[in-house]
Amino acid sequence: MSDDGDGDVGPPNRELYAILHVSPEATEEEIRRAYRQWAQVYHPDKYQDVHMKEVATQNFQRICEAYEILTDENRRQIYDLYGMEGLNSGLELGPRLNKVDELKEELERLKRRKEQEKMLAQFRPSGTVVTKLSLPDFLCGHGIVKGMEMASQFESRVSKNDTLALGGNLAVNETSGGRAASAVYRHQFSSAATAEIMVSVGLQALIGVQTTRHLSQHSAATMGLAMSLKDGSINLSNAWTRHFSEKASGNIELILGPESSIAVGWQKKDEKMSAAGEFGTSSFGASAHYTRRFSSKSHGRIGGRVGSTALEIEVGGGRKLSNFSTVRMLYTIGIQGIFWKLEWHRGGQKLIIPILLSRHLNPVFTAGAFVVPTSAYFILKKFVIKPYLLKRKRQKMLEISEKTSTQVLEAKVASEKAQKLLENVANRKRNKQLEAGGLVITEAKYGNLKTVQVSDQQTDSNLPSQVIDVTVPLNFLVNDLGQLKLHEGIKKSGIMGFCDPCPGEPKQLHVEYTYGGRRYEVTVDDYEELQIPREAHRI
Repeated sequence: MSDDGDGDVGPPNRELYAILHVSPEATEEEIRRAYRQWAQVYHPDKYQDVHMKEVATQNFQRICEAYEILTDENRRQIYDLYGMEGLNSGLELGPRLNKVDELKEELERLKRRKEQEKMLAQFRPSGTVVTKLSLPDFLCGHGIVKGMEMASQFESRVSKNDTLALGGNLAVNETSGGRAASAVYRHQFSSAATAEIMVSVGLQALIGVQTTRHLSQHSAATMGLAMSLKDGSINLSNAWTRHFSEKASGNIELILGPESSIAVGWQKKDEKMSAAGEFGTSSFGASAHYTRRFSSKSHGRIGGRVGSTALEIEVGGGRKLSNFSTVRMLYTIGIQGIFWKLEWHRGGQKLIIPILLSRHLNPVFTAGAFVVPTSAYFILKKFVIKPYLLKRKRQKMLEISEKTSTQVLEAKVASEKAQKLLENVANRKRNKQLEAGGLVITEAKYGNLKTVQVSDQQTDSNLPSQVIDVTVPLNFLVNDLGQLKLHEGIKKSGIMGFCDPCPGEPKQLHVEYTYGGRRYEVTVDDYEELQIPREAHRI
């Protein structure tokens, strides 16, 4: 879910599947069966009341349009790729494309062109700038900047299976400096095998080759051979990676040469935390770090290193400013002194500023260097940053609401009318499930659920509700076996009886239900799959 951008970002061109409540991989027979189910509810001939007949006609037209497009193989392919815009453009069957073969040929041509454009767009730059500052030297009348390092790399796909990466780095300190440039050419032989040729000049002048192969679904091996252009020495490297689960992996790396070494590492990562550790013989040391995500925007981090040349502990945290930018502040204490480290990440670019505060481990100064900035951050967050962000968020919500208020109001009215026609069947299904001790949706809310959580304290009273009640359509969608499934990758606002109550905002669906006399509840994101009942949802 987006933090600072459009909350509607997700798989495109899926609304017609939502209307019929079928999967994007649904067969023609499944689509026909879904159409018949909806037609029984929304066919205009079922209603005598003029107002109800008008509502039924509008919804029946939506169902018919979805059915006609998704049961036509060629039109469905165009819709999956380009949406309704593609169907209403030159790809329509007409004077220019009046044969099925011509349509298929045009579709393939556009697919190839789209793949080429996507490939050419894969030009990925990345870079790191490290500026080293020293407070003790500055207080002694010397310069505050003690050194700088810059590294940059540009990677681009030159063909479907070939990638070229060019990079360079520069390092300077008080008395010396150095530079290096590198080039890597990578070729993918298959989905399981790749090979690389690398050349580097400067500080580490070498030429080498490396190949990687997936040994199985969960393991891969890499072998490399590199020769120094300075002294002709040769290094042979071997690495093995094994995925123990979807969230955990381990690796072993062996290097044979003038500076032989072996390293063993592991990584574990999920939605709320990540951890990694490594032990190596090159400097006879070990390192580990643990990162915990407190919310979608903030995280904390603790780490440490111990070895023949290092002994330090690092603690700190960071905050996500937007979809692409993150700031972080770390506090480090070790045998080299006490440091603050400021980091700014944007896309593939990093700016890192380590600041040496003291070379001596004075207990009072050590505690103050940690307590002062930490206290200052929480004070600023509570009295300045958080009020400002809340004010800006309310302002943005109000602006969006004003721009889309008419559109949202019309959509809500249409969804209420659509629910009205579903009500009789939904209640009948609900009563049947209630008698059998099956699945009964007691309450379901869809929209920006965060506005509900803070409605009593933070939300502006001028803002219309960003949540709608969808209990009726979900009870209607419960099948005869007492199960409900909403397909992954389909925006839920397209489901009959739903609407988008807050365009541009992230949306979720919260469902409370009973099954077998027990209470359950679950919350899923807009494009996330929902399957109920599930024991994991039990309260």
